[in-house]
Amino acid sequence: MTTTGFDTLNLVEPLRRALRAENYEHPTPIQEQAIPMLLEGCDLMGCAQTGSGKTAAFALPILQRLSQNRVRPANKTARALLLAPTRELANQIAESFKVYGRHLGLKQAVVYGGVGKGDQINALSRGVDILIATPGRLLDLEGEDFVRLDKVEIFVLDEADRMLDMGFLPDIRKIIAMIPSKRQSLFFSATLSGEILTLARSMLLQPRHVSITPEVQAAPLIDQRVLFVDREKKTELLVNLLEDKSISRALVFTRTKHRANHLAHQLEKSRIKSDAIHGNKTQAARQKALDDFHSGRIRVLVATDIAARGIDVDDISHVINYELPNEPQNYLHRIGRTARAGKSGTAVSFCDATESGYLHDIERFIRHDVPVMLDHPFHSPFAAMAKPIASGSAGGKESRAGGSSNSRSWKGRRPGGKSYAFRSRRP
Repeated sequence: MTTTGFDTLNLVEPLRRALRAENYEHPTPIQEQAIPMLLEGCDLMGCAQTGSGKTAAFALPILQRLSQNRVRPANKTARALLLAPTRELANQIAESFKVYGRHLGLKQAVVYGGVGKGDQINALSRGVDILIATPGRLLDLEGEDFVRLDKVEIFVLDEADRMLDMGFLPDIRKIIAMIPSKRQSLFFSATLSGEILTLARSMLLQPRHVSITPEVQAAPLIDQRVLFVDREKKTELLVNLLEDKSISRALVFTRTKHRANHLAHQLEKSRIKSDAIHGNKTQAARQKALDDFHSGRIRVLVATDIAARGIDVDDISHVINYELPNEPQNYLHRIGRTARAGKSGTAVSFCDATESGYLHDIERFIRHDVPVMLDHPFHSPFAAMAKPIASGSAGGKESRAGGSSNSRSWKGRRPGGKSYAFRSRRP
């Protein structure tokens, strides 16, 4: 029998058999660290990005614990409850549990809004071992007495930062108040802000901690470029770039939901088929935007960082950072949406004078300079010369061109650097 790295994690044979069938050979760092802790029954606080393997890190020990302590779930109850922010993620988690647990005979259900309740009510009527749910639909079903939460043994909150961004904190607090205080709790988030930590402390008891640092190398097939531009010219620059028909499918990032909405509207006015996706949109609206983007009915999808985690499209030709991220690791998550499945892709970043510090931090994080594209009609020497305040303090003040010797001149930073050009109709 073929052995794999998972054989050292004390997983039962039915789980190892399922992993071998999926050609899983080596656990990821979060799986290697989290699985033994969770098999011991510890609470866990995990800081990990999408793509780190965290779903298997919690699914495998949950399946094992439930299978080793078989109890017939009471009608309308669930033994393990997993909360996810969106229908897409809930379905992904449910599919993972189905694949890993194929030899265990455990019952599961997935519930979310935007669809009828009938099938979900039927699935819950006789009780399930595992329930994956979005918060709003779960509270609806509980309020109508179609599900009870008083028998939950294991509770998982996945993508907590995204939950908060989408306004689910009140719903989460209601759900936590309904489940037994004696339980195993798992908490996962890609970022750990003060509000996130406060929520974690309210639901975890003496948790173990796992933090996975993301890789800092971008895919080699991504052609990265930075364009210096005045802030008020960014939309004109974007429209100009999108005149290039080789940009077949573009994912455009903004830092705020308001900017995403406004920019998508401006692109539509310029006859560029586009839509926005962010946490303030309804589930149905988000799904429609994703479906339209995937099918090609829209060419441009404008997204915020957290909302973009639900996007799984392999043929995005360009990622465009209309606004640079204020956390450098998000730069890699953004540009990693292109150049998938062995294809090449392009990542273009707009940088105005106030974002010089963000660019400085990104280049330190990825350990190389991003090549400057000079040959575009909106190049701003003022933005190119802006001086970052200091490392880690991006996006605040800027100095005017011709300031100190530390000014952010492309000439000083990138001697002999390559310049790029898009095709343009402008002179």
